[in-house]
Amino acid sequence: MTILRDAGLVLEKDLRLEMRSRVVLAQVIPFGVLVLVLFAFALDPDRRILGEATPGLFWLAVLFSTLLALQRSFSVEAADGITDALRLSGLDPAGIFLGKVAGIAVHLLALQVVLIAGVTLFYGTAPHGAPLLVATCLAATVGLASVGSLYGILSAGMRVRDTLLPLLVLPVVAPVLISATQAFAAAYAQTPGSGWRWLGLLTVFALLYLVIGILAFENLLEEP
Repeated sequence: MTILRDAGLVLEKDLRLEMRSRVVLAQVIPFGVLVLVLFAFALDPDRRILGEATPGLFWLAVLFSTLLALQRSFSVEAADGITDALRLSGLDPAGIFLGKVAGIAVHLLALQVVLIAGVTLFYGTAPHGAPLLVATCLAATVGLASVGSLYGILSAGMRVRDTLLPLLVLPVVAPVLISATQAFAAAYAQTPGSGWRWLGLLTVFALLYLVIGILAFENLLEEP
């Protein structure tokens, strides 16, 4: 299909750009780990609270790192004229959107692997229910990447994009953050039954954002 072919081209472009810029490897992942370390120092006197707060702290670190990754990614593209090139490329806008989502998702999944190892090391909390954890990470990643791609392209050409992007993204991803935190909390508490219900809600939000992006991205990609 043309959409999937175009998505593959955009994904390849984003991965090549990351290999040259090293934004995720050199900036985003260290930033996420630093956030976890700061949380550990702040709550270290009470290890019980630290353990109970692990799911929320993990997803806050993911969210902060996601905002940094989006800002750096779309800033680089806007500065190099890549956004304008995409507008003139003739690629299917839905394919461009799916390719952007896939590229951001790859980066976020790599980040989450490192952060899960980080919370295990720094907080001394071992995760349980691997299927629930993996499914939650995948669904949350789709939701975050979809919202990030939508609002990233919307704010790419604006001078105030660095401050505008968090204001646009944070309210929209709140349901994703809450659902993912609750699902993780159930997995860490070894009560996966309630976690699967939260995962269902998380999946609905993720698919909703994905469909909205596919339908709306053509208008957002047009020259402002």
